[in-house]
Amino acid sequence: MLILGIESSCDETAASVAEDYTKIRSNVVASQVKEHQLYGGVVPEIASRRHCENVLPVVQKALDDAQVTLADLDGIAVTYAPGLIGALLVGVNFAKGLALATGKPLVPVHHLAGHIAANYIAHPELKPPYLCLVASGGHSHIVEVLSYTEFRIVGRTRDDAAGECFDKTARAMGFPYPGGIHIDHAAQEGNPEAFHLPRPKVEGNPYDFSFSGLKTAVVNLLHNASQKGQTVPTADLAASVQKTISELLTTHTMQAAKDLGYQTIAVAGGVSANSGVRSAMAAACEKQGCKLFVPPLSLCGDNGAMIACAGSYAYAAGVRADASLNAYATMSLEQPTF
Repeated sequence: MLILGIESSCDETAASVAEDYTKIRSNVVASQVKEHQLYGGVVPEIASRRHCENVLPVVQKALDDAQVTLADLDGIAVTYAPGLIGALLVGVNFAKGLALATGKPLVPVHHLAGHIAANYIAHPELKPPYLCLVASGGHSHIVEVLSYTEFRIVGRTRDDAAGECFDKTARAMGFPYPGGIHIDHAAQEGNPEAFHLPRPKVEGNPYDFSFSGLKTAVVNLLHNASQKGQTVPTADLAASVQKTISELLTTHTMQAAKDLGYQTIAVAGGVSANSGVRSAMAAACEKQGCKLFVPPLSLCGDNGAMIACAGSYAYAAGVRADASLNAYATMSLEQPTF
């Protein structure tokens, strides 16, 4: 089985060909990071225009690298949501055009399902059911992975995502976009106990997150120091921010695992590349007797391989755009499943 996966939810245009679910024949990513650095974050209109320019050469290179043609494919998978609407439309419409022209089935893939599937590529022995923390610039979710295509959200952020908190506190500290990696590097030289930052709790669900108060606390700390002519030790603040976010993500995930009876835990999404999050999760899993799976750094960010892999499982389960895309598109992350 050969599935082409196309990803365009934010600022990476990506495509990949997966063979038999987890064997990645090609994985091509065109990043826009350098351009968006000029503005301190992703500009949706620019991202959409670059996807229009990049999607054809990226898909063609993915096919060439995999040494296959469109005729060889069994199906075409594409990220349909969530993400920047203009960016998503580029990938979806391109994939729809390919499917129509070739007569291949079109398979819609939820972006979070893609991130979860990244672990299958690196760890084929990982099998549902298990609990997965999905954390990135736009998402912070604790997900029950019931099967390869069935999911239930048990915890989520009420406001900002963990990755957003990393990036915005980094920007306040003077780091360029994307800031998360700069906080990670600076934290290696800092004292994580230097600043005692808030660890918000929310009513109604012990597994839900809130990061807006943490972000505001860091911004206010820096602003107040500036008004007084004081200098804040950047490495110490970076280490404290990283420790706080890592502890929040880890504590809520491990509590959910304990309450729901899971001994297998995975981490996915861009924030899973953060060394503080990885080490905190590893320590907590060891203490609680759980087995931990994390993707390699190359599969933490947005990529086509994860969409091709998730699309393969969806294809095998009979998911097709002509039968389910409308239903999928109306689903919200406010609902318990996706």
